[in-house]
Amino acid sequence: MRRAAVTRRLIGLLLLAGGHPSAGFAQDGLQPYQLVRSLQLVQDRIAAGDHAALPMQAKLLEMADARLRTADAEDYKDPKNFRALLVYGMSGGNPVTVEAATSRATTDPQSLALAKGVIDYLNGRPGEAIEALKPIDPMALPPDLGAFLALVKGSLLAGDQPAAALGLLDEARLLSPGTLVEEAALRRSVGIAVAQGDAARFALASTQYVERYLYSPYASQFADSFVSGVIALHMSISQDKLADITSMMDSEREKVIYLRIARRAAIDGLNELSAFASARAEQGRDGNTNQDDPRALLYASLSTVTSGTIEDVRAKLGKIDRSRLSDGDRDLLDAAQAIAGEVVAPPAALPLEKPAPVPAEKSPVPEATKAQSADDSGLPPVEGAISEQPAVAAASGEPAANAPDTSAVAATSADAATVMPASAPSPATGPEATDPTDAAMTRTRRQLDLIDQMLGAAPR
Repeated sequence: MRRAAVTRRLIGLLLLAGGHPSAGFAQDGLQPYQLVRSLQLVQDRIAAGDHAALPMQAKLLEMADARLRTADAEDYKDPKNFRALLVYGMSGGNPVTVEAATSRATTDPQSLALAKGVIDYLNGRPGEAIEALKPIDPMALPPDLGAFLALVKGSLLAGDQPAAALGLLDEARLLSPGTLVEEAALRRSVGIAVAQGDAARFALASTQYVERYLYSPYASQFADSFVSGVIALHMSISQDKLADITSMMDSEREKVIYLRIARRAAIDGLNELSAFASARAEQGRDGNTNQDDPRALLYASLSTVTSGTIEDVRAKLGKIDRSRLSDGDRDLLDAAQAIAGEVVAPPAALPLEKPAPVPAEKSPVPEATKAQSADDSGLPPVEGAISEQPAVAAASGEPAANAPDTSAVAATSADAATVMPASAPSPATGPEATDPTDAAMTRTRRQLDLIDQMLGAAPR
């Protein structure tokens, strides 16, 4: 009830401020902590999915900044107002405002140390911020301030001390459940868990985020981390667990997530995951299938492009509406069609074996050999020779010199263990590779290697 009353008063003030020529009077009657608390209430509504509150947030940020800049030393003698200043700063406030207000305030040493850490954080000095904030325990502060401090410290330590960062983000959630602080803490936890290789933590944080904050305006950042995590931790996350998490999404978001996973998995050569994600994207929900979505058709085809059903794959690729694909996906389609064409192409003719040259003084060259050598200039070039130039140059239009190193790209078939490095010379070009079976095996290996180059260099 109290929160509702505050919100109603806030809305009235905002309406009044928006329609008055001198809107400054609206915040004059409020203490800084009241404006910042109102800002937090609006932000919590936004985190829960109320995007209509975004303009209200912008107005409140403007009002809070103006009030904090004009507050004098007497205002900041109230601990609630100084805490509000720090919360405003850790919410992404104006560092100039925070620094100027701190210089006017008279408060206890710990609060001043906290203010210094916040100012360093806002001004992009993470080392100094960590040093200033290190001795301050978020759990020992009032919950509204401690939650933000835990979030900031967790973010600062994410790179060098991920385990400690996860603990701090848990504290932030404990101190401020159901708020924008918890939304941000969960979102950051997902990314840190991926970097740690912690599949259990990744799955738990993802589940909690989808349950509570799927409609947050920041959910697109979660989606990026989630897709990257599924790819990075694919050996540790079962398809059933993935399906459990996505089942909590609405059908459109679920489809988009599976399409993104299928694309990344296809590019990285994770055929099983790509096939699973493509099938789930096509399957849809509640009887609404996505079988006509060209992206689902493309990604499903990429995962089977070297299979025994290549003719079916070629037929599917030919039916895809290019006009409904992005530029990057059109490049993938071109690559897939080129690969499919290579797979069904007839075996290349083997090069003629030439005898090793022998010094004339030791072994005279027979007349028949001389005649044949004289005619070599008229022989047609060897057909079907595989160029050392990366095939992605033709597929994407990029210069071959810009093609990435694909030695670490996963192979795209069960024959992955036999794929030769891209830089290795083809045995088919050597004088000893005259056996037709050896030549066919070599050609297949090179085709698989070209597949990796095409997919690995496609835009992600």
